[in-house]
Amino acid sequence: MGLMSKILGESGSSRVTDDYVELNANDFDGAAADSDFQVRIARIGDKQDVIDIKDAVYDGDIVIADITRHSTQDRTMEHITDELQRVASEVGGDIVQKDDDQLIITPAGIGISRERLG
Repeated sequence: MGLMSKILGESGSSRVTDDYVELNANDFDGAAADSDFQVRIARIGDKQDVIDIKDAVYDGDIVIADITRHSTQDRTMEHITDELQRVASEVGGDIVQKDDDQLIITPAGIGISRERLG
């Protein structure tokens, strides 16, 4: 079985999911916590959750926020997005919405490409 067969499967149409390994964050050593900035994961359930996100961005961290609890047309989500856009602007960072389920907010010096890889 060649490399491409392993990736694409025998029929060449789909990947074999048995070859994937679940990663558990607890399996990794905490050495990355000593870095200058971190990628933080957040869930936005209500306006209160924005405070922690703002603090993280002000501290220089990248935040990937799950917004699946809100419709993108939801008025609360509009206010949250506006507030996070102001934060990104204040720090000289960037913000994008990925599909209907995530916001990515970065601090100064880190831009987000609008082009997908691959």
